[in-house]
Amino acid sequence: MENLTSVKFLLPLLAVYIVIILIPFLQSIVFSLTDYDGYDFANATFVGAANYAAIFSDKTLLAGLGFTLLYTIATTVLITAIALPLAVTLNRKFFGRNFARSLFFFFFSVPSMAVLGLVWQYIFSPLGTGAVNTLLGRLGVSPVPWLSDPALAKFCVIFIAVWAQVGWHATLYLAYLQAIPADLYEQASVDGATRGQQFVHITLPQMVPAMGVSIFMLLTGGLKVYDLPFTLTNGGPGNATYTVTQSIIVTGIGSGRYGVGSALGVMFFLCCVILVALQQVVTSLIEKRLS
Repeated sequence: MENLTSVKFLLPLLAVYIVIILIPFLQSIVFSLTDYDGYDFANATFVGAANYAAIFSDKTLLAGLGFTLLYTIATTVLITAIALPLAVTLNRKFFGRNFARSLFFFFFSVPSMAVLGLVWQYIFSPLGTGAVNTLLGRLGVSPVPWLSDPALAKFCVIFIAVWAQVGWHATLYLAYLQAIPADLYEQASVDGATRGQQFVHITLPQMVPAMGVSIFMLLTGGLKVYDLPFTLTNGGPGNATYTVTQSIIVTGIGSGRYGVGSALGVMFFLCCVILVALQQVVTSLIEKRLS
């Protein structure tokens, strides 16, 4: 009887999942096998795997895939490496602790990525009038082509993403830290454990579930990133900061190649599922080893 009640509660969620995710995904699979132009599917021709082959021969699409993976891995590693120690620091007692917590959360995390992209576009402007280049000019340094150099543009996008998200993820870790019983640290202190030993043997194992949630959100958010690179560099210079999501929109909607865009979307969805599944497996193995 309890199982039947649970199923009834899950039915609305299942219906939403079918309508919003499953049906569009199945439609995308069908579109990806045709030359559908977005207007008249009745006249579309079956082309098989030609659209999938076109993806691997298009340098623009491959560039979008490459930068998306770089962005996802870099932001996930850097944000995790910074947010966890930051959360441990904010969890300690010091003057102005509540103000510091509010500052890191609201100042960094509340503005949208699109707005941040427009603001930082001025800050990192490659012209001499840009905020950073103005400061460098006063120090006698020539203007740096922040957003006009491919390598520097990638650095700027990743830097801003880390800057914008580290506060939110630090707050997430902080919530989990406050759930760790204080008795564990007191007993460790009595036994002579240092702060480093307490972090490795108490804090880190207790934080594995939080890390799983944080890394999952970073991976999914990084793989579908669009707003920040688009507003900051519009995918440039060249295709240096082009993303898969932008490729899907430009190829599928902008140029009317719905078949290729759908094929890219299907491949991207499957890659996301595989990557997230691997992350869940690795997190479970780490949690079992540390527990």
